[in-house]
Amino acid sequence: MEPYQQRVVYEKTDLDIKIFKLRPFIGSERFLSLEIAEQERMTRQFNLMEQYSEVLGFRIANFKQ
Repeated sequence: MEPYQQRVVYEKTDLDIKIFKLRPFIGSERFLSLEIAEQERMTRQFNLMEQYSEVLGFRIANFKQ
């Protein structure tokens, strides 16, 4: 694997850890105690992180071809 490809793998791993930690927070009592605007921003951030992870996954799958 090329060095730049390994960096993409590390980036996805790091992002997936953040998603794993944020997922249970969304919908928690603490999350629901935040202002609605902040809940919306965090939810948007979470959704974008998932989309970004998916794109990185597609790139990684293409590395093996």
